[in-house]
This record gives sequence, structure tokens and C-alpha cells, in this order.
Amino acid sequence: MPNYLSTILIAMQLSERAKQLIPKARIVSFATWKNLYPDQVIAIFQQADDESRYLTDEDLENIKNLVPDTSLMLEQARLLREQAPNLVSKAREKVLAEFPNIAEPGNDLYPPARAEACWRDFWHFLRSVSYSIAGKNPEFTSQAGLENMELLYQELRVPLAAMLCGLEQLKTVSLQQFSSEEQDLSGLSFDNLIAGLKQFSQA
Repeated sequence: MPNYLSTILIAMQLSERAKQLIPKARIVSFATWKNLYPDQVIAIFQQADDESRYLTDEDLENIKNLVPDTSLMLEQARLLREQAPNLVSKAREKVLAEFPNIAEPGNDLYPPARAEACWRDFWHFLRSVSYSIAGKNPEFTSQAGLENMELLYQELRVPLAAMLCGLEQLKTVSLQQFSSEEQDLSGLSFDNLIAGLKQFSQA
């Protein structure tokens, strides 16, 4: 099962084009990390992404043992994982406040399965950013994955403005969990992903 818009797979009949794009729309890449971390560390991150999950406590402990100077950022990643439901809920509330009719019949996030799939994307966006923060490296996106996600969003008519609104709010409320000193690198991780989505076209 691919990482994004998974609820739509169950609730909606997808076009053949969407079915082809879904496995290609994986936005995380650790290719640039190979000169920074040993293979054992990258394998931990890769397995988590392959399984579409946040880093577990065991993962975080193993990374810490292999790369002790990541300790602070690993704790930030743990906090984001623990706070994920609350942070995603706040992103959802922001979208519904800024686009008050978006989930109503005839609009972009109707029926409810479409809305739930988009909220789930926020959960996955936060998961992806948490890897970046844990690895102390804001370069974590796959250009090919983003390009395929753009095509998928176009095919499924995902409202890009609303997704960007939610992602910006996800950044704001996530950074509020950290001290001002801790926010700089974490902010860059969010900015990388936001910049990627801003390149999308709604055509």
C-alpha cells in the first residue's frame, strides 16, 4: 500500500493512471544521506519509510547508539510522533477554517473519504519531516517522487491550496513544540517539503 491517499484506494474507484502513479509517488529519499551516515542507520530510516510508519523507540535508540550526536534531534522526532494526532488535527482545523465549505457536497473534499485521505496525507507529511529532523538533514525529498505525486494530485483533483494551507499550519504548530534554538533546522525540513508542493500545478 502506498503512503499517500490510502483511504481513497478503499473508498473510490481509481483510474488506471492513478493506480500507476500511486506506487511512484513516494516523496522521501535518503540518497543524499549516504555520505553522512553508515548503511545501518540509513537502513533504519528506509525500513520505517517502506512500512509507512514513524521511527519507533527502538529505532531511535539504535540510531542514537550508532550516531550519538543525533540525540537532541531524535527526541524532537519522538515528540512529533507522539503529538502527531494533535498536530494533524490542528492542520485539519486550519484548512476547514480557511476553506469552510470544502468538505460540503459538490466541493473538493467531498465525499468524506476524500477529506479523510487528505488529513491522512498530513500525517504522512509529518512522518516524512520527522525522518529529516531525526537525521539532522533537511534534504530528504525525492524529486521523482514529488513529480509523480503532483501528477497523482492532479488526477485525483486534490485541492492544492488547501493542502499547502494545512502543511503550513502543520509546520507552525510542530515548531511550537520546540525551543527557539531547536526550531531552525526543524523549520528547514518543513520548508523543503513546502517548497516541493509549491512547485505543483493544478492543471
